Amino acid sequence: MVFIGGPRQVGKTTLAISFLKKFHDGHPAYLNWDNELSRKLIQKGDWPKDEPLIVFDEIHKRKGWQSFVKGIWDTWKNTQRFIVTGSARLDIFRKGGDSMLGRYHYYRIHPFTLPELGISSENLKVLFQFGGFPEPLLSQDETELRRWHLQRVSKLVRIDLRDLENVSDLDKVELLAEALVSKVGSHFSYKSLAEDLEVSDKTVKRWVQILDSLYYCYLIPPLGSTKIKAIKKAQKLYLWDWSQVEDPGFRFENMVASHLLKLCDYWQDVLGYRSELRYIRDEKGKEVDFVVLRNRKPLFAVECKLSDTDIAPSLLEFKSKLDIPKWYQVHMGSKTRIISPDFSILPFEKLCEELSLV
Repeated sequence: MVFIGGPRQVGKTTLAISFLKKFHDGHPAYLNWDNELSRKLIQKGDWPKDEPLIVFDEIHKRKGWQSFVKGIWDTWKNTQRFIVTGSARLDIFRKGGDSMLGRYHYYRIHPFTLPELGISSENLKVLFQFGGFPEPLLSQDETELRRWHLQRVSKLVRIDLRDLENVSDLDKVELLAEALVSKVGSHFSYKSLAEDLEVSDKTVKRWVQILDSLYYCYLIPPLGSTKIKAIKKAQKLYLWDWSQVEDPGFRFENMVASHLLKLCDYWQDVLGYRSELRYIRDEKGKEVDFVVLRNRKPLFAVECKLSDTDIAPSLLEFKSKLDIPKWYQVHMGSKTRIISPDFSILPFEKLCEELSLV
C-alpha cells in the first residue's frame, strides 16, 4: 500500500485519484469516509473487486482504522493495490506503529516549489507572494489568498484537530495558530504565548505539537556541536504556508526552509536516506539559518538574506570551525559571487539548480 500524507488542501486527493483508470472524481474505486455511501461500502468491504487500485480517503477517521486497513491488505494484497490518504493520523501511525511494517510506503506531499513551476524570476515572485498551495497559487488573487488563509486555519482547527484529539478550547488554539505567524524564524517562548492565551506552558507546547502534526507548522532543531558550543534544545518554527508571513525577510527564510525540508523528505521517503533539516546557533547567539544532514552527516549550510548583501559574519565564523562541505548565502537578487570552491553567494534560483531541489 501507499500512504499519502501532507497538509490540508495540498492536493493529496487529486494526486491519489489521478492514478485511477478513467480518472474522475466519481470513480467507483475512490471511497471517501466522509461520504455516507462510501462509508457503508468500506464497512461492508463492498468496493469494486475488479479494479486494480482502490483509493481510501479520510479513512483515518474510522475508529480502529489501523487494524482495519491491515486486515484489508492481508486479505486483498494478491489481487488489489491500495492508496490511503490523510494527514496527521497517518504520520503518527508511521512514527509509532509497527504492525504494518513491510506493508506500506509513506510519502509526504509538499506545496509546489520553484523547480516544479519552472525556475525563473517571474515564477519566484509568484511563489513568494502566493505560496505553494495549489488554490491560491493558481488563482494569484490577493483577496482570494486572504480568504483562503482564514478558511484554511479555521477548518484545520475546527475539523482536522477535532478528529485528532479532544481539545476543548478550540478558540484559543486558533488564536495560537494566528500568533505563530509572527514567530516564524525566531526562538519563541512557550511561556509568553501561554501568558497571552491564559493557559499553562505545557498546554501551549502540546497545542504547538498538535499543529505540527497537522502540517500547519514545523519545528527545526539546532545542530549540536562542541566545536562551537552550540545550543541543544531551542527550536525554530516555520509554516507550511509561507505566504502567511508578512515580513519579507522571514517569508523568504520560510520559503527556503520549505524547499529544503521538501528535499529532505524526498531523500527519506523516496530514496531511503535518513535526512534532517537543522540550524546552527551558538551560546552567544550567532546563527546560520539552515544545515542539511543526510545519514547524520552535514552536507551543506544555507544563510538567507533578502537582497544582495555582504557576507554574513556568523557564516564565515562557523565555516572556519565546522566540517561542512558546502556553504551558501542565498538571496532574492540576481548577482552570483563565488567566494571559494566551497562557498558561494547565490540567487535563490541558482541554489535550486545547484542543489537539484525538488
